[in-house]
Amino acid sequence: MARQGGLFDRVRSFFPGGNPASSIKGTIKASHVVIIGVMLIPLSVSLIVSMLNTVSYDRLIRNVSKANRLNQIVKADIANELWDIVAGNKSFAQGSQYGIIGDINDRLNDIKSTTVGTENRQLLEVAGRAINTLTRYVDRLGSQMENSFPVVENERILDEIRGVSLLISEILQDFIVREIESASAANEEIKRRALIIGGIELGVMVLATVFSVLVQISVSSNIERATGALVSWSNHVAGGDLSARARAPRIAEFHSLTENLNFMAEKIKTLLEDNIREQQHRQKSEMKALLAQITPHFLYNTLDSIIWLAEGKHYEEVVSITRAFSNFFRISLNQGSEWVTIHDEFKHIESYLTIQKIRYRDILDYSIEYEQDMGEKIILKLLLQPLVENALYHGIKNKRGPGMIRVQGRQEAGFLWFSITDNGIGITGEQLENIRSQLRKPPAPDAQTTIYGLYNVSRRLELYYGCRDLLEINSVYREGTVVTLKIPGENRNV
Repeated sequence: MARQGGLFDRVRSFFPGGNPASSIKGTIKASHVVIIGVMLIPLSVSLIVSMLNTVSYDRLIRNVSKANRLNQIVKADIANELWDIVAGNKSFAQGSQYGIIGDINDRLNDIKSTTVGTENRQLLEVAGRAINTLTRYVDRLGSQMENSFPVVENERILDEIRGVSLLISEILQDFIVREIESASAANEEIKRRALIIGGIELGVMVLATVFSVLVQISVSSNIERATGALVSWSNHVAGGDLSARARAPRIAEFHSLTENLNFMAEKIKTLLEDNIREQQHRQKSEMKALLAQITPHFLYNTLDSIIWLAEGKHYEEVVSITRAFSNFFRISLNQGSEWVTIHDEFKHIESYLTIQKIRYRDILDYSIEYEQDMGEKIILKLLLQPLVENALYHGIKNKRGPGMIRVQGRQEAGFLWFSITDNGIGITGEQLENIRSQLRKPPAPDAQTTIYGLYNVSRRLELYYGCRDLLEINSVYREGTVVTLKIPGENRNV
């Protein structure tokens, strides 16, 4: 590889006659550094100036707003409060005149702390002295009222207080006018600075754009020569020639890419074969799931039930079980599709339980509940029926007396949740641990096991949804069993 050069050596290499760049990566990195560096200077200046302008202008506007509010308090609140006292509506001790004066002082000091102009600060100092005078008049009024001076005397002091309040208001009004004038001047200065900075930024943008275009043209031509050979190679591979190999280009960054592409060509056959085997495995799993449901035993029993119902002239039940039988097969086959709506999956369960309820009317009852807005979502078919069948044959039938199977569905936290609950014989702790252990490993093809349906559902969930532990079993012996499925709400591998 060529010796690594400095930043400006790489910049010169972009153009005809320059030294060749050590790599495309170095070329692009150097160009980015130059462009970003040039762009950041005016941008930084603009940001700093804008922040200073914003702070200054905001301070002026806030002072105007605060002074205007203070002016309203001075003109109205203190005079109104003292008039209520003089008029006898409340005593001097009950009045809030000192609280108002304290609030005025606090507001005035707040404005003073953010005022920059000398003349404006002097106005606020004068206002502060006037407030001190106002306080002394209020003290005097309080003394007169305590000593029971005539009302006329108190009203005279009140007039003095109003006069001082008016004076403070006029001072504040002058302050507001001066601050507005300062804001106007600041606004003009902001405009002037904005024009200057805008012109500088525009010039920098033009230079950066021209520089970027020149670099892009140079880099693109270099990359085009290297990628042309790779495109030609990829066309051979896409045409089925997996023996084709790409030659290593002279650009350093393309060495690793070329090696990876050649390695990919070596692996494509293996990946294709693995994919075919995986599809075959899925189809076998699907067929096993279908065969596990449509057993001769189930077919014979259902047909026998139809016969004895017909012989007993239970025609309505004949129609009901025949319709359920038809729906059961229609959804099971599903025109060869592996996916069904949740509505159809629950319809499939309902058809199965309808048939079984007619056969086991004395010991079986069921309920099916699910949120209606999840009905059109798509899931892998034949997930719930094997679990319902397990609940019937291994739970309800092994229990004395009537049993109940409850099938439920809900949406929560981005998942679709399904549960099959029965109040059958349940599973002992030892048996439950054994079942969970068997679910973690595939049973032998010729093994006699009672959990093949559970394992098949668990394995299909893993294959199609790419997640483990989506199936959970909980049981209490002699109380019942709950099987829960958790399916990603938006994850579907079609």
